[in-house]
Amino acid sequence: MRDVLLRIDAATPATRDRGIDALRALAISGVVLGHWLVTALVVDSGTVRAASPLHFMPALAPVSWALQTLAVFFFVGGYVAARGHASARAARIPYARWLRARLDRLFRPVTAVLAVWAVVLGVLLASGAGYVTVRALGKLALSPLWFLLVFAVLTAATPLAARLHPLWPLAVAGCVDLWRLRFDGPAALGWVNVAVGWLVPYALGARGARRGLPGRRTAYVLLGGGAAATAGLVLAAGYPAAMVGVPGAAVSNLDPPTLAAVTFGLAQCGAALLLLGPLRRALRRPAAWAAVALLNLSAMTVFLWHQTAMMAVSALGLLAGGALPGLHTLPDGGGWVAARLLWLPLFAAVLLVCRAAFHPYERGRTRQARYLGWGK
Repeated sequence: MRDVLLRIDAATPATRDRGIDALRALAISGVVLGHWLVTALVVDSGTVRAASPLHFMPALAPVSWALQTLAVFFFVGGYVAARGHASARAARIPYARWLRARLDRLFRPVTAVLAVWAVVLGVLLASGAGYVTVRALGKLALSPLWFLLVFAVLTAATPLAARLHPLWPLAVAGCVDLWRLRFDGPAALGWVNVAVGWLVPYALGARGARRGLPGRRTAYVLLGGGAAATAGLVLAAGYPAAMVGVPGAAVSNLDPPTLAAVTFGLAQCGAALLLLGPLRRALRRPAAWAAVALLNLSAMTVFLWHQTAMMAVSALGLLAGGALPGLHTLPDGGGWVAARLLWLPLFAAVLLVCRAAFHPYERGRTRQARYLGWGK
């Protein structure tokens, strides 16, 4: 094992920013763990529907502050894409060829998800499952795809994002919210923030790749200013405290993204910048770096299949023992939270099975072997 760890460490180019890779790994881990903790599949009279413990226990909102890490993922994505585009330009690689390669890596694993779930949903409908059940399961399984579409659009806009000051899309997001929520503008206007809201951290990362990442002073400003703005919006302007969607809530901070979600994301980006130094030092250890490298190699597979892993455990539990606490019961108390924590290792084990089965769709085996130093 030690030889493998040393081989992975030695195969990593000296120019690779391990701290940035660690931020991506933390962001993916936060999204996965967050979904597993705030999403419940409630079985009631043969029907399966989605519910959230945040609806019944709003005091748990701080959990969403720690685990809603999409802004960090967009920040890292902008930084990496902008660096890649700059390298492609230096090598005289056309923009279209660079973009095609980026999008191919992004969407290649989607094929397997769509194929498997087309079969699953078809079987459920043919077996007489109700529309509510089929819709709830299909929505959970395929909901990660919205992220890929937004990420693809921002990736295509990388050359512009690298030159865009993040305050511009931040101002647009604020105007959209003001018109929509304060002056009763059309609800559909909020969907502008799906692109504009996530453009803020993406542009921050892309600009950092072009001009250098912000220093500690700017990081503290982002962290403090973003946190203060978010607190003000929640306490004085009536924005939800939870930074994830809550079924039944009148306003969601993510569906579509609100100004509060954007300012919260800036605070997260500030915290991420402050973590870069310690992460880079920690990842000098081969074992720590190997864990981060392996997760990054299968980041999209993990992201696309983590909801399926949770639903697979729920289905198996239902077949084996009926409605089980923390798995099929209403998430309305501390007992559900305690029980759900006990299910997390099993969710992770099934996700590892999904990763083993579907990771080849994300990256070719030869490419993976080269990255890890297992091939020429």
